[in-house]
Amino acid sequence: MDSLVYRHGGGRRPKLTPTQRKRLVALLEAGPLVVGLETACWNSVLIRVLIWREFGVLYNRHYVCTLLHSLGFSFQKARFVSDHLDAAKRLTWLQAQWPALVRAAKRCKGLILFEDEASFAQWGSLSYTWARRGHQPEVPTSGKRKGYKVFGAIEYFSGRLFSQGIEGRFNSDSYQAFLQMIMAQTTEHLFLIHDGARYHTSASTTAFLAAHKARITEYPLPSYSPDYNPIEYLWKKTKQRATHNKYFKEFAELTVSVEKALAYFATHPDTVLGLFGRYCEESGLALQQAA
Repeated sequence: MDSLVYRHGGGRRPKLTPTQRKRLVALLEAGPLVVGLETACWNSVLIRVLIWREFGVLYNRHYVCTLLHSLGFSFQKARFVSDHLDAAKRLTWLQAQWPALVRAAKRCKGLILFEDEASFAQWGSLSYTWARRGHQPEVPTSGKRKGYKVFGAIEYFSGRLFSQGIEGRFNSDSYQAFLQMIMAQTTEHLFLIHDGARYHTSASTTAFLAAHKARITEYPLPSYSPDYNPIEYLWKKTKQRATHNKYFKEFAELTVSVEKALAYFATHPDTVLGLFGRYCEESGLALQQAA
């Protein structure tokens, strides 16, 4: 029985006790402002100071990163969340409306479409890349502010992508033309999930949806809830393939690049489904579980 008793396996013992580590996690999750700092962002130096101040333990700032990883933290970019969010409506949509929508779609073998729009700028987009130290990568740009507008919709069950590019502005007419294109390419009933953009809710679009209620059922997202639309992640991946660190001297070069990226996703529905699952995981959106 003595041999079954846990003994320290050698090496340096942790400087922070399990209780102190739990306390550190609580402080980090509370945020820098709560502990009296004047910034809202943690970095390794501030956390090093926090550990010294709270526990009297002085770590190398590089080891602080290792410690944070072991505690379940990672270095992430913050995101804006509207202060107009209605938490109750968001919860109702997720726990009641979404499951009911899925059941209705399964009963009639319909298609669930998450719809949104994106604009791809001719001046391109910047992203991280490997380069020699002290030599920041440079990407030429024409500075032209023209953008390529794209309507898109992904199907929840299959990962099928529908898209349509335009050179003008998003408006009710172009949105309705996109929906007509989808109806022409399908025979199933469409369960359309979109946000509250003006051309989605205009009198013209409302009349259009009413005239086609035999084919389309509309399900508006809660206000200020772009995080409930997985196609946002597809737009991010499309920009990575089409515009990151690329130079477009002519507008036509931009449209070709974007359409090529969209064509890839249109012909690889499994990839779209993979992006859908990853989006749900990273955003904390439990659409898969709710379904």
